[in-house]
Amino acid sequence: GWTTKRIAGLLFRQVGIDSVEFLSYVHDPAFCRALGIEAESLEGYLYPNTYQFTPPVTVQEILQRMVEQFHAHFSDSLKARTREMGWTVHQIVTLASIIEGEAKLDEERPLISAVYHNRLRIGMALQACPTIQYLLPDGPRHLFKKDLEIRSPYNTYLHPGLPPGPVCNPGIASLKAALYPAPVNYLYMVSNGDGSHTFSVRLEEHVKAKHRLNQLRHREAL
Repeated sequence: GWTTKRIAGLLFRQVGIDSVEFLSYVHDPAFCRALGIEAESLEGYLYPNTYQFTPPVTVQEILQRMVEQFHAHFSDSLKARTREMGWTVHQIVTLASIIEGEAKLDEERPLISAVYHNRLRIGMALQACPTIQYLLPDGPRHLFKKDLEIRSPYNTYLHPGLPPGPVCNPGIASLKAALYPAPVNYLYMVSNGDGSHTFSVRLEEHVKAKHRLNQLRHREAL
């Protein structure tokens, strides 16, 4: 679930890779296409895994290795499922990145996916916090009301539908969750503060759940 910026920082510290050069290749559409990625950026396609590199190693070699892992894990059966849904790979990776940013428990990934699929189906704004975190120069951090007003096509509080692209690099669990949402009618979820979520079908249920959680947090703070 790391962003490419965070990966660039790690590679600078561990391998001595130039972060600016790394990000310039990440956001080079021609380089993306050369690696088999039909997108304007490699954000979302740098597969999270453990990699071993023997210096000297180039930025291109590192990116190629990570994208190769994405291709290896996003199998033909997952591509077939993508086509069956009428989606593109880029759309699935984008949704998976939001699920990755939201989920802390593996068993909740299909439920979180269902919330977003259900919202997309009825034209409801995703209102996904990971898309706001992606826009913050000092994130991730606690979000404030003013953060939800940031003018960007990535702000899913202001713009309906999916953002233009992924907001982090998801793993296989989130990719599969995006392709296989749980068969539930949930439209709302609220974080319980322990990594889990409370899911609701109706707005009034969601408001009550938020009220209960706020009361609990208030008592814990006393």
